[in-house]
Amino acid sequence: MATLRCPENPVIRPKDIPPLRTDFEVIGTFNPAVTRFNDEIILLLRVAQRPINPHPDFELVPIYNAQSNEIEIKEISRDCPDSNFDDPRIIYAANEVFLTSISYFQVARSKDGINFDIDTSEVLFPANNYETFGLEDARITRIDNEYYITYVAVSPMGVITCLAKTNDFKNFERLGIISCPDNKDVVLFPEKIKGSYYAITRPVTPLFSKHDMWIAKSPDLLFWGQHKHLLGADQKSWDNLKVGAGAVPFKTDQGWLEIYHAADKENCYSLGALLLDINDPSRVLAKSKKPILKPQADYELEGFFGNAVFSCGCLEEKEKIIIYYGAADKYTARAEVPLKDCFDSF
Repeated sequence: MATLRCPENPVIRPKDIPPLRTDFEVIGTFNPAVTRFNDEIILLLRVAQRPINPHPDFELVPIYNAQSNEIEIKEISRDCPDSNFDDPRIIYAANEVFLTSISYFQVARSKDGINFDIDTSEVLFPANNYETFGLEDARITRIDNEYYITYVAVSPMGVITCLAKTNDFKNFERLGIISCPDNKDVVLFPEKIKGSYYAITRPVTPLFSKHDMWIAKSPDLLFWGQHKHLLGADQKSWDNLKVGAGAVPFKTDQGWLEIYHAADKENCYSLGALLLDINDPSRVLAKSKKPILKPQADYELEGFFGNAVFSCGCLEEKEKIIIYYGAADKYTARAEVPLKDCFDSF
């Protein structure tokens, strides 16, 4: 596999963005959505911040208050019974669950795809009771002259997917919730197929511990139905624990190509390729026998959540795929994969 990591990686780091306030720190600039707009490459960065914590006996949890329109900080004692602090991303405290950071989106712009200028203010920020724990992992799909953005909203009510749109990457219109909890990793196809819009989704079934990819249809991008199971974890392969959509699918001569992510039983997150039928994307034609990108570089192995590469966007360019991805839930990195290698991985 002739995967070429950008020598300038990571192309965006937490230190590139100032914190929201003096008692906060930026811990992640990662999992960006990507598209081309005019003569620029646009990234919609997930920016994760948390309170600076001088108290080793407590965890400080940031929570958006929709009534006051401010971020509040909750203290959770490490001596709290029935609590679990093992995952750096999540705190299980008695009968409650909290995230250790809060995320929102900022735009980064580049002429060369490597050196980025980051807009100084957030463009999508928590704004209601469904977003109190933050916004995560956007994907951008251009349909005609509009850019549609799916993103994850998290709150004590669950993990849902919302939809927004823009035509200038300065003004954004929220269109509402398009999934019930728990559903994330939703990507829209860039055109109608036989009169319907399609989306890959990732509902979670706690009873059976399933984290599989599904596909759904819509007449208008807002109301989704005719759901079908698309792909599950393969117990005999590299994607043996969880699978989910990554980048927005794009057309090739052989079908729709989807760069997807998967976790194995060691909780290593890698990327692979999935080929879907051009006229019926609910039909899987092939998938990678081995990852096309797996954690190897230091910045992929060590970070906020190490041993992870995770993509929310890629660009097809001159028979190669340019993948922008989150590395260790901390950095944004870039890699190039020959399109032929994706097909050879099947």
